[in-house]
Amino acid sequence: MDAKTIQAILRDQQDEIKRICNEKTIIKRNCLDTWKKTMDSNLIKVVTGARRSGKSVFSFQLLGNKTYAYINFDDERLVGLKASDLNTVLEACYQQFGEFTYIFLDEIQNIEGWELFANRLHRQGFNVLITGSNAKLLSKELATHLTGRYLSMELFPFSFKEFLAFEQFATPNENMYSTREKSLLIKKLQEYLLYGGFPEALKKKDLAKNYLTTLYTAILIKDVISRYKIQYVTTLREISNYLLTNFSKYITYNSIRKNFNLKSAHTSKKYVSYLQEPYLFFLLDKFSFKYKEIVASAKKVYSIDTGMINAISFETSENFGRLLENVVAIELLREKTSNPVIELYYWKNYQQQEVDFVIKKGPMVKQLIQVTSISEHNDIHKREYTALLKASEELHCNDLLIITWDYEAKEKIDEKEIQFVPLWKWLTK
Repeated sequence: MDAKTIQAILRDQQDEIKRICNEKTIIKRNCLDTWKKTMDSNLIKVVTGARRSGKSVFSFQLLGNKTYAYINFDDERLVGLKASDLNTVLEACYQQFGEFTYIFLDEIQNIEGWELFANRLHRQGFNVLITGSNAKLLSKELATHLTGRYLSMELFPFSFKEFLAFEQFATPNENMYSTREKSLLIKKLQEYLLYGGFPEALKKKDLAKNYLTTLYTAILIKDVISRYKIQYVTTLREISNYLLTNFSKYITYNSIRKNFNLKSAHTSKKYVSYLQEPYLFFLLDKFSFKYKEIVASAKKVYSIDTGMINAISFETSENFGRLLENVVAIELLREKTSNPVIELYYWKNYQQQEVDFVIKKGPMVKQLIQVTSISEHNDIHKREYTALLKASEELHCNDLLIITWDYEAKEKIDEKEIQFVPLWKWLTK
């Protein structure tokens, strides 16, 4: 492909940028100010996350009024480009954008050998910004060729606070909520649980199910089946649907092997890892002081988005409590991206007592979190706090939190203080 043809494509892409950035629905992401401070650093900036989670728009916000060139490699007209063509791409950038200091390479993982090009741009003094939808491919190449020369950030679909901003819903500044404010906020949380946080799904909620189903299929085809040349496509799809249906539940590689008649647990682990890489799912390990036990333990699986769960998985009466847990899991993972020293686990002992989330910071367990759908004191199940107290004793942690649907209190049980906080308040803190 020659520079003139590529320039014409870049011109079309530039027009699309202007249209997107002028949309009234664009909101400021909560992590924008933190990452904007890194933009003058000469390190390569890498933004990863699921397709359509807002990486490109976030990157445009990061760049602001800076002079930059932009290339979207997820354009079907650029399919077939090789690393040897990237210098022609650079030539086309000069022809289209003139002089520039920053260069934004969108969905660059589609080009094999891209990391050598990015490395060369970096050596030549360009400030490079990269986005990608596959965590492993990017991290593998970055670790090999760009060691110590990049900053990595992960972007998720909208958080509840970002969802409220998108909906132009103002939360009260004080910690006191009127009955009306609280009721409207809970209604918005119900919508968030139903539709999730993918920006495009929220623009036309009546089409959200179709959009999310199509997006889910596109991620499977583009980021898993095509990329890894999967032969047993039906099996891969069935495993993905199985994970989505079992959100907020335990899975084991051996059970997947048996359910789908795979050759080995290693094969099932490989398939699950393929589905994790494009941010469809996240797995949580069991907390243990023994590394071998962590590796061998059952995993808890969470979906990237509750809207996607509702669009694809089967409805069941138990879904509500699990949806709450899934929202909490993604919010904790979102916080973890800005604080890499945090580790996240679940806890379970030999008596099958369970705590949903263990937050570890350095050598210490900092907080234990249980999630429940209760709305009043009489709904509290003894098992909820019994497991929390047991884990508190075993892990030497006294910061005990139960996230509820709509019950708030501080209670002392067996000389330990447990805080009950409604999900709507925890998500807007």
